[in-house]
Amino acid sequence: MQLHRELAKPSKGEPEPKAERGPFLSGPKGNLQPPQHVAIIMDGNGRWAQQRGQARLEGHRAGVSNIHPVLEYLTEYGVKYVTIYAFSTENWNRPRQEVEGLMAILREAIHRETLALHERDVRILHLGRTDRLSPELQEAVADAQELTKNNKSVTLSVAFDYGGRDEILQAVKRIMQDGTPPEQLDEALFGQYLYTAHLPDPDLIIRTGGELRLSNFLLWQSAYSEYYTTPTLWPDLGKADIAMAMESFSHRERRFGTLRPEDSPV
Repeated sequence: MQLHRELAKPSKGEPEPKAERGPFLSGPKGNLQPPQHVAIIMDGNGRWAQQRGQARLEGHRAGVSNIHPVLEYLTEYGVKYVTIYAFSTENWNRPRQEVEGLMAILREAIHRETLALHERDVRILHLGRTDRLSPELQEAVADAQELTKNNKSVTLSVAFDYGGRDEILQAVKRIMQDGTPPEQLDEALFGQYLYTAHLPDPDLIIRTGGELRLSNFLLWQSAYSEYYTTPTLWPDLGKADIAMAMESFSHRERRFGTLRPEDSPV
């Protein structure tokens, strides 16, 4: 995994005008070669709220409000798959009041955003466990996926109650339950047991908030992902930040373990 860290936060301009309703624009921007799949570790909601003297949950609400604009910025570059890390398996260890608040925010977001995303031809997928969610929340997640299942412009995957280690463990359990002979098991078959079975691996992982950890996110799928981190907190991530991430990605040399042509033996 190649790492780039943004050292300076770009200045913010005026808010971008909202686009008219319809499918998100999709196509390469200029000469940039865009990633097909961008995954985002949305870090910094709590710090954003604390800087403003607000409760942490207000930071999470601001973070949810930024998903739609960031999705639009990414699709302007031709990105077809966006995965956001919304709630990890470890986040259950946070204070009960915050966890309950996060569940309420998820319910609000599903009810408020699903139809709007559907109108923009966005397919919504859930990655992670559902057995620990309330019946009401399970139904809302299922309804959002069913409503948008035939949309084609972009796929938005929401990793909620997701952990990379747990995903691998659950996959191993299902493989054993299916009685798969060891000699038949390979990477392709194993990948079919993951939550991301029908998604390409992420080309680029962006982490906001300045941290340098993967935090148990897409551990199997990120083997050859490029990594980009910015000090910008998630609720503040804007068009200029996305432009910098895309510019950085365009300069990466992705060889997937092979040699460069000039390094090949004669």
